[in-house]
Amino acid sequence: MVTQDISLGGDGGIGSLRLSQLSLGTGAGASDIYSSEDDGGSRSDGNNDGAAAAEHACAYCGIDEESSVVKCLGCRRWFCNARGNTSSAHIIWHLVKAHHKEVQLHPSGQLGDTTLECYNCGVRNVFSLGFIPAKSDTVVVILCRACASAPSSKDVMWDALQWQPLIHDRQLINWLVQVPSARALQRARTLGTQQIRSLEEMWMRSSGATLDDIGSGEAEIDVPRVLLRYEDAYQYQNIFGPLVKIEADYDRRLKEAQTQDNISVRWDTGLNRRHLAYFQLPKYELGELRLVIGDELRLSYAGAQLREAWEGSGYVIKLPNGTSDDICIEMSAMDTPVDIVEGFSVDFVWKSTTFDRMQSAMKRFAVMEASVSEYIYHKLLGHEIERVELDTKMPRQFNAPGLPELNASQIDAIKSALRSPLSLIQGPPGTGKTVTAATLVYHLARANNGKILVCAPSNVAVDQLTEKIHRTGLRVVRITARSREELESRISHLELHTQALMNDTVPELQKLQKLKLVMGELSSSDQSRYRRLRHDSEMEVLRYADVILCTCAGAGDRRLSKFQFKTVLVDESTQASEPECLIPLVMGARQIVLIGDHQQLGPVVVSKTAASAGLSQSLFERLVFLGLRPHRLVVQYRMHPSLSEFPSNFFYEGSLQNGVTAVERTRSDIGFPWPNPAKPMMLLACNGTEEIASNGTSYINRAEAGACEKIVTRMLRAGLAADQIGVITPYEGQRSWIVHHMVLNGSLGADSYKDVEVASVDAFQGREKDYIIVSCVRNNDHQGIGFLSDPRRLNVALTRAKYGVIVLGCPRVLSRNPLWHELLSYYKQHGVLVEGPLTALVQSTVRLSKPRMPKGSHPLGPRAMVIQPSAAPGAASSSRLAQLVGRSTMRYVPPDLEPIAEDSGSMPISQSATAAPMSASLYAGLLGGTAAPSSMLTQASYADPLASQLFSQDFDMQTQGFTQQDIVLLSACRTSTDANANANANANANANASANTSANADSRNQFNPRMHASIMFSQSDRVLAGSEQSAARLSPATATSNVGIGTRKMEQTSDNSKPHQVTAGSYIQTQQFTQGFLTQESMFGAAMDDISGPTQFTQDFGSSGFTQGFTQSFTQY
Repeated sequence: MVTQDISLGGDGGIGSLRLSQLSLGTGAGASDIYSSEDDGGSRSDGNNDGAAAAEHACAYCGIDEESSVVKCLGCRRWFCNARGNTSSAHIIWHLVKAHHKEVQLHPSGQLGDTTLECYNCGVRNVFSLGFIPAKSDTVVVILCRACASAPSSKDVMWDALQWQPLIHDRQLINWLVQVPSARALQRARTLGTQQIRSLEEMWMRSSGATLDDIGSGEAEIDVPRVLLRYEDAYQYQNIFGPLVKIEADYDRRLKEAQTQDNISVRWDTGLNRRHLAYFQLPKYELGELRLVIGDELRLSYAGAQLREAWEGSGYVIKLPNGTSDDICIEMSAMDTPVDIVEGFSVDFVWKSTTFDRMQSAMKRFAVMEASVSEYIYHKLLGHEIERVELDTKMPRQFNAPGLPELNASQIDAIKSALRSPLSLIQGPPGTGKTVTAATLVYHLARANNGKILVCAPSNVAVDQLTEKIHRTGLRVVRITARSREELESRISHLELHTQALMNDTVPELQKLQKLKLVMGELSSSDQSRYRRLRHDSEMEVLRYADVILCTCAGAGDRRLSKFQFKTVLVDESTQASEPECLIPLVMGARQIVLIGDHQQLGPVVVSKTAASAGLSQSLFERLVFLGLRPHRLVVQYRMHPSLSEFPSNFFYEGSLQNGVTAVERTRSDIGFPWPNPAKPMMLLACNGTEEIASNGTSYINRAEAGACEKIVTRMLRAGLAADQIGVITPYEGQRSWIVHHMVLNGSLGADSYKDVEVASVDAFQGREKDYIIVSCVRNNDHQGIGFLSDPRRLNVALTRAKYGVIVLGCPRVLSRNPLWHELLSYYKQHGVLVEGPLTALVQSTVRLSKPRMPKGSHPLGPRAMVIQPSAAPGAASSSRLAQLVGRSTMRYVPPDLEPIAEDSGSMPISQSATAAPMSASLYAGLLGGTAAPSSMLTQASYADPLASQLFSQDFDMQTQGFTQQDIVLLSACRTSTDANANANANANANANASANTSANADSRNQFNPRMHASIMFSQSDRVLAGSEQSAARLSPATATSNVGIGTRKMEQTSDNSKPHQVTAGSYIQTQQFTQGFLTQESMFGAAMDDISGPTQFTQDFGSSGFTQGFTQSFTQY
């Protein structure tokens, strides 16, 4: 192994040639270079005990083998190419966390102190670099990804199609930087992921920090976790207030770190005579920077001989799109240096407005009784309170003028919302949620004398609602932020500032506005007069409005501070954090309607600390967990029936019905080669390897990008409009690369692809296209599938298309995840899991991987309890998967809740049964039933995904059958004494059919379909059982103390003590019982030494007429 003799230049880099030339040897591949297995040579022995660490030792683990370490040029520290206890090499870990991108090899290594850079353009971003074997010589050329993919690279001396990244599976390729020897790895320091994170955070504050400083600094702030119930609004504020501050501080640090220098600016003048600045931001192109219309940016010029220093700010009015990469801001000041175009700096102007309004809303909620009604106050805090119905006269006709007719589920939701002071409406994809909301607002406006406040977290959602509500004939006003007033939109004529300026009753205001447009600005006296007249005109417009619409944060606008809104509707409420959703609610609400879907994307919280503490949970979700059942819209009008089948069964318990037929959602004119024409969907197996994007934090899959271009081109050639094709990918790097690839390599020319929307899952929430292509990107051996493991993201991605869905991904990697394994099995079953070119698709022969258990879940052991709901035959096939994934409709109870001896899992079953009398079911102990003495599996189920009727049964290991704990139904106002008395009457229940019938008969007397009860299991082993009816007569502390848990006796709690709260591992579920179908599947065996292989138990609960009972089956496999 030798390096071809070339000049490296005086700087130790590649020099003027900028070319890494490595001898490949005759017939050798690049991967065979440096394959020497000897650990000798010039390398040191690694981390020597007792000796001072070498200067080039890894800053993480101390490994100092010269061929295995590289220097980060961003901080001058050395890092090795070992993974240690993490999934990435240490050098990659550091580069990603520190946002550094340039590295240099060790001087004593085989390539010398080479600085890695592109031979063609000199780029040193290691995340963009790769190598290509030359065509005519045994050398490899280092090129960046852009140069390798450029059309001009196809005719030069290297083969661009063989380009491979220098980083593979988050580790530098072995022939460039070797993996340390086994001896060095054995002697290295062991650092976990959290220690590495802590060290990197300390280096950000102090470059001299060391490993010894971990844990020695200031004590970490004790971050409060959100609760399910709150004692009062002060406790609510004391918990959410710090979380909002953590989020605000993190957001500010992110914005302040986005400064970019040496920016070129192109100047122009807008129609309003204001200066416009056009420029490009590399960080935005790399996906490191998030911008939205209305963001404020600051331009600054440091000054030079011809001009002194200058700075000015402006608001973003245009973002890069398919036709231009420029960002445009409208400058606020007139004295802009339009004669200068180079040397500018751009940074964010961070504003705390939204966070300040959240804090103000929580304070108002705590100190002002008039902020909300007494009923809503208690319901928001989670207090049990007697249900209230409003005396609202129902309309004869529920359809609203100008809007489509409603279906039965939409009418039911509107009826319920009109009667209830607090209601939830769940709108699965394509079910007409916006139409339902607009129709509801119409009827609320007709039924109430006050104004209605309608909000949503995003401007897009508010604009859609504004347009639809305006069609009904109501007087509508849309309030926008001052920074968005100059933006043109479909509803500009409905915005407050537009209506105020068009107010004929204030002619002087109109004259001043015309003068401002002509002159560009007003004199100070005219400007003062203009502001006063405009404010008065805006107040007049608001007073005469029926409906006022704004974002949730916009509800804190001071122009609304003098108004009280008795009725508030929040659309897309599941995308708003709870404090954000609270802003419009505390403006006098007496009636609240929250609309959303907690099975789709939730709030965006940038701080992981705040998110993990619960800030990422929406108010809608918390109210569902408290037992407030949402009214679900069940008729979808968007998707081809085949496209809706899997999302319906998996995410909505099979409840979705199709409002469109297969004929209405079939386009035979495009002639696309669907593998199953009756089902316009497929997963095309792509085996391209994932690559780290140039920003170091995102991913690219070039093979999937190429497949995507071919599919889009096929559709465009068939006459499909480009704007009806959407490409969804969870990674910004892939989004940018797909756009880049289609423009440069598309066979139809760049202009043909400019209207094809390529965006993230988040950007497509609430949107639809005729055809959707999903690029999964991930294909690795150590990293997992990242964002793709989120069920809500998969739900959104699969439900955007009307006519067809194409998923691009690697089945072998995706199927390791239980969620994706279910989808791939579904596709395979229907013959749409395929591979090959579009012109010759064949059924994929890939063997799906065995699903891996996600964190927080595991196969059932002898101490585990299963909570497994299902409500429709279609959901039965997904029940075991749901158990593993942990959907929001179920939770698994931590094993430490099952009161069995610590070592019972390692005992023989018979011995464990006799030695551990505490193995009685926790449910049985709670509710007074009895358990089989040798029961090893406890199951509890609900007849509805959110139902409160509880069924409990134990599996008897001796008889291999189920022993039912009757059919335990929690009846309203039943105390623990009643429960025990009932259980004693049925204490002899066993697994045979006659006993089951007897148990069912006794249980049926307690059946109450209107009962709402709650069961809470927490890590502190305290269990609360109560009901809405009984809560009014028992304080939480008293209710808790009345509950017995088998052999565990809880201490009596005084009335003035704090009620028990849900902890991180808690399970809480309440809901109203609905008659129907229940299927359960459970398995155990992995933790039981005496059972070979998994054992599966299945049972169905049937409810037909007066007969209720279980049908059970036992399977050993």
